[in-house]
Amino acid sequence: MVIAFETASSGSDVDPEPLAILLVDDDRAVLNALTELLESEGYKVATAIDGLDALDQLRGGLRPCVIVLDLMMPVMDGWDFRHEQMKDQALRDIPVVVITATGFSETSLKAQFGDIEFVAKPPHIRGLLDAIRRRSGEPIH
Repeated sequence: MVIAFETASSGSDVDPEPLAILLVDDDRAVLNALTELLESEGYKVATAIDGLDALDQLRGGLRPCVIVLDLMMPVMDGWDFRHEQMKDQALRDIPVVVITATGFSETSLKAQFGDIEFVAKPPHIRGLLDAIRRRSGEPIH
């Protein structure tokens, strides 16, 4: 777990930190590659190895402007994470970009996850950055 930006005190309603992203993926090579890419684009990056780790960080006060979420993970997968996120009033409005190698369609994932962005693995770099920018309200280059 790497937390590269400030967190708010637990339980407080705080605005998300601009350009801060939480990457949730059990593949450390993917976490390292995406962290390097996103940091080179000016983002501050925190990582979690599964949904439970991500929830612990978020409930501890971490407030990214976007969560990049893998689906297939041990301990707590992306479906269970999203279910818990949507139940939590303090976390439900944090935008999510789902990134997965599974064969689900974007329509199917949106039906299950609600208002999300979808990027297939391995991600096309520009497509991933554009999805993150759309979710965070940044201009798309």
